[in-house]
Amino acid sequence: MEWTKLLNDKRLIDIDCEDIPFARTEYQRDFDRVLFSAAFRRLQDKAQVFPLASSDYVRTRLTHSLEVSCVGKALGTRVGHHVINQYNLKENYHPSEFGAIVSAACLAHDIGNPPFGHEGEIAIQEWFKSTENGQSVLERIEDKKRNDFLSFEGNAQGFRQLTRLQSRGHDINGKGGIKLTSATLAAFVKYPRFSFGSKEDYELSNVCGKKFGIFYDDADAFNCVADIVGLEELTNGEYCQWARHPLTYLVEAADDICYRIIDLEDGCKMKCIPHQRTCELFEGLIGSKEMPNADEFRTSREHIEHLRGLAIRKLTQDVIAVFIENEKAILKGEFDNELISLVDSSQAIKEIEKESKKNIYGSRMVIEVEAAGYEILGGLLDIFVPAVHECAEEKEGSSKKCRKIIELMPPHCLLKESIDDEYYVRTLKAVDFISGMTDTYALNLYRKIKGISLPEN
Repeated sequence: MEWTKLLNDKRLIDIDCEDIPFARTEYQRDFDRVLFSAAFRRLQDKAQVFPLASSDYVRTRLTHSLEVSCVGKALGTRVGHHVINQYNLKENYHPSEFGAIVSAACLAHDIGNPPFGHEGEIAIQEWFKSTENGQSVLERIEDKKRNDFLSFEGNAQGFRQLTRLQSRGHDINGKGGIKLTSATLAAFVKYPRFSFGSKEDYELSNVCGKKFGIFYDDADAFNCVADIVGLEELTNGEYCQWARHPLTYLVEAADDICYRIIDLEDGCKMKCIPHQRTCELFEGLIGSKEMPNADEFRTSREHIEHLRGLAIRKLTQDVIAVFIENEKAILKGEFDNELISLVDSSQAIKEIEKESKKNIYGSRMVIEVEAAGYEILGGLLDIFVPAVHECAEEKEGSSKKCRKIIELMPPHCLLKESIDDEYYVRTLKAVDFISGMTDTYALNLYRKIKGISLPEN
């Protein structure tokens, strides 16, 4: 792959940009388009770790995404310096453009996540795998398309949000999207393959292919992006995969740094992990020489916040070094590891991850809400998926209840537009609606439809 092509700022749809010269680069426009999108705004009520938290200082998906974007900008800019000097690109590019691409992709990296965190993804998968309604739906969908639901992925839903569901108007399929540059869209896709087959069927399966990143319905859009930026196509029989855009590794690293370090900070604030144990975990990462004395800070909270900053700085420097060391293998499409797994302090990171799984992600307050999420999302799928199909197929003969249910859905999922869609697409649109909900909206809608609560006058 070639950097000059990988940084292509062409959009899938031509749009009119402002007349003010040099006001913003194309990649800075990408950042702004994500920031002002409704899907990004909804992240303020989607859980990072603690769903429906009453505390005002733990992160949501929105604050997490903003923090990841800041780290990504630093990583991209530093790598940009290296690439520009290495390939003598000073006349055409500035390091800040690399930073802007990574920052915009980082800002959007969780934009497709369903309610209730990663358990929401599993709840959707489980509905199709194990419920009577889910099984009857799958029976009518082609084999190659079934895994879009059986292995439902927030990453693939994110690409769909960016290229279709937001600002519906004109994409290559005439259905919407916020019209990001091809470079940013390519950097966004962590798993450049489709859902059918297992990860072992793909050439890169350790990191790049352990999940899928494109729904079957969005193949045309991704094929177009991959062609524009020149992603290396890898094939293994009938299974097609692309090498990652090199900057995707930095997007992934920024997320890895933030959720490992900042989730630990939040876990300490929520008293899931004692202050002293949190300090020990940070010391393993930062090193005893760099550890400040706790007496220098007014509160234990300020102490932990300072340690978090030191840890992020250390990992940022280490990740940049790993990327530069492996840059040629990355360009060849041969690299298949998380950058953070190769830093010198990787053992300390594993220790933090182990502690977090046990005492944060496994805490009672998290598990209780996640368990409720299975009931809520499963219940909403039971309600909306059959209603969409009944109204489309029975038309005027459908039940009044189904017609009322359909009226609760947004315009792009309404019967008028979906009536001629194939069964798979109609199912996907119902899942679009439910996966796009916030935690609170999903809970309240479920309660109202089930009669547990009613709208207030």
